[in-house]
Amino acid sequence: MSANHDSKNLFFPGAAGRLEAVLWTPANRAQPRFVAVVCHPHPLFGGTLHNKVVYQAAKALDASGAAVLRFNFRGAGLSEGRHDRGLGERDDVNAALDFLSSTFPGRSLLLAGFSFGCWVGLSVGCRDGRVQRLIGIGAPVNNSDFSYLETCSKPKLFVQGSKDEFGDRSKLENIVDQLPGEKRLVVIDGVDHFFTGKIGELGKVIREWMTGWPSDE
Repeated sequence: MSANHDSKNLFFPGAAGRLEAVLWTPANRAQPRFVAVVCHPHPLFGGTLHNKVVYQAAKALDASGAAVLRFNFRGAGLSEGRHDRGLGERDDVNAALDFLSSTFPGRSLLLAGFSFGCWVGLSVGCRDGRVQRLIGIGAPVNNSDFSYLETCSKPKLFVQGSKDEFGDRSKLENIVDQLPGEKRLVVIDGVDHFFTGKIGELGKVIREWMTGWPSDE
């Protein structure tokens, strides 16, 4: 428990079995301003809900008044099932959104994802009418297909390191320039894919962007 939230370890049902998660809710049973899910990087390369970038994003959303869910994709941590190259993982994201919607009915939903979690998560968030805002962190545009964003007009924030080895800055800039709707790209200078040395700036960017979203209250 912290000054900002209560923390609960839990499992929720997914298509391939139960999925391990950590849910932060505002302290003292206060109603969340909105609810958010944060998706982690590639599980075959050590990605879990405890990844430092995912944790920093969750902290920023928590500070913005959200209830925040981090979960492990199938086959990661204590989550059941096997890795499915991003296909079945979309079902995992849907299950996370279902859990949040049933736990906090009527609350606005935000979806954020880092790296693999950005590619998989935003593809679901663009299609799901319950999701109102999207945050893509360390978008791996070098070798992943983000063409689904071309028809996604929801408000979107992208945060990228200028030296991201999986997401070329100029390529991401070209993608974002072509997108419909409200969009913002913030490039943090001098950092790699994991925002090494400047991870606090990631949280600051997210907090500042979230000040423009009105409360559900």
